[in-house]
Amino acid sequence: MRHSISGVFTVLGLVPALLLGCSGEDAPGPTAASPTFHRDVEPLLQKHCMSCHSPGNIAPFSLTTYDAARSVANLAARSTRERTMPPWGAQETDECEPPHGWRDDLRLTEAEIATFEAWAAAGSPEGDPADAPAPFVPEAGGLAGVEMEIAPKEPFVASGDADQFRCFVMDPGLSETRYLNGVHVLPGNSKVVHHALVFLDKEGASAELADEQGGYDCFGGPGFSGELVAAWAPGGVPLEFEPNIGAEIPVGSRLVMQVHYHPAGTTAEPDTTRVQMRFTQGVPEYFMGVALIGNFESAMEGGGGLLPGPNDGDGVEFLIPAGVPDHVETMQFRMPASLSESEVYLYGAGTHMHYVGKDMKITLAPEAPAAGEPAEQCLVQTPRWDFSWQRGFYYDAPIADLPRIRGGDLLTMRCTYDNTMSNPFLARALKEQQIPAPVDVRLGESTLDEMCIAALIYVTKNPQ
Repeated sequence: MRHSISGVFTVLGLVPALLLGCSGEDAPGPTAASPTFHRDVEPLLQKHCMSCHSPGNIAPFSLTTYDAARSVANLAARSTRERTMPPWGAQETDECEPPHGWRDDLRLTEAEIATFEAWAAAGSPEGDPADAPAPFVPEAGGLAGVEMEIAPKEPFVASGDADQFRCFVMDPGLSETRYLNGVHVLPGNSKVVHHALVFLDKEGASAELADEQGGYDCFGGPGFSGELVAAWAPGGVPLEFEPNIGAEIPVGSRLVMQVHYHPAGTTAEPDTTRVQMRFTQGVPEYFMGVALIGNFESAMEGGGGLLPGPNDGDGVEFLIPAGVPDHVETMQFRMPASLSESEVYLYGAGTHMHYVGKDMKITLAPEAPAAGEPAEQCLVQTPRWDFSWQRGFYYDAPIADLPRIRGGDLLTMRCTYDNTMSNPFLARALKEQQIPAPVDVRLGESTLDEMCIAALIYVTKNPQ
């Protein structure tokens, strides 16, 4: 499956996997200078943790009370020091310094991490309840300011051993052209929904493909040429933009949602995955989209595509051999010349692989660097790839200061894979499918196939 610059995509909710740890009962006692729960730790938990770790939310346990937090004090200190919590994939490394910081960066500061460590080391003292912040009030889940929500006509029940791809045709009922300013996919049954993509059908081509319930099987794609306007994968969060940015949804358009179901040999509860939308007021100053680029099966004519790899045979091929811990596949894409005709700014970036993935880095090299512009810029790197925590990362900078994308610029995607039982994510997936050992892996859409995709979130100046 190939992906071009013409799509709109979000990568992208949270699925924490913390395990209960020891309580720190053998730690030394507190001193007058020791952090306390109510004064020092509870505000940090409210800021960084309770959106997931609170009753009714997706984390496996709550952190809204002293007793609950004390029971995992050592775990909190360890996981924050290791920076596995809060989850945040984009990292600065020796080989990657992105052009700007990130909006809504979840990472803790060094001082905040030290507070968790000092609190655990002191025996997790409660302190004076009078020092506590105002009670935590969880935010409503999903897209803020949602104006419309659409869903399939009928729920779908996934079953069998094989992955299933089902498309659902949905009519937003627009009486005029609108511009999408925010969008979010809400999985109905996350136990079997592997990911979901939402395509824009401007011409109504999907009507001929759908059955009476408004759905059809669609492995490999929706069956028509349409732009991608939304997506959900584990870890995905709403795609939201400033009020002057939007994506055109013409009047009369249909939205087709392709859901990848992974039933794993069981008959699931019914699924009704929904799409939330928010629109601009009038025609926006900038048009937005996200290009999915990658998954090249071979070299491209004129250069680029899949580059030669360490385990290629007679020709260039995407193959991750079983038992190899650091296999690298590299792909390149030359931006089309037509991009130079518009002002295209890179708003953010994301990476996408499956369970064998280990590390992905995306770089952009201008064909003709401007004065002061680097010869190559690292856009994003996710050096501890985790399929359960996917999202797009947005640069914290005004549009005018964002990196430009021009025709001829060279995008490089380097994907590193660990196809061994030392990869805990792969080991869990193999156990789930009752496969005793790693096997050779190639490109594909199923759970144990692999991908190497760059998601470029971009905005284009409205010429009017």
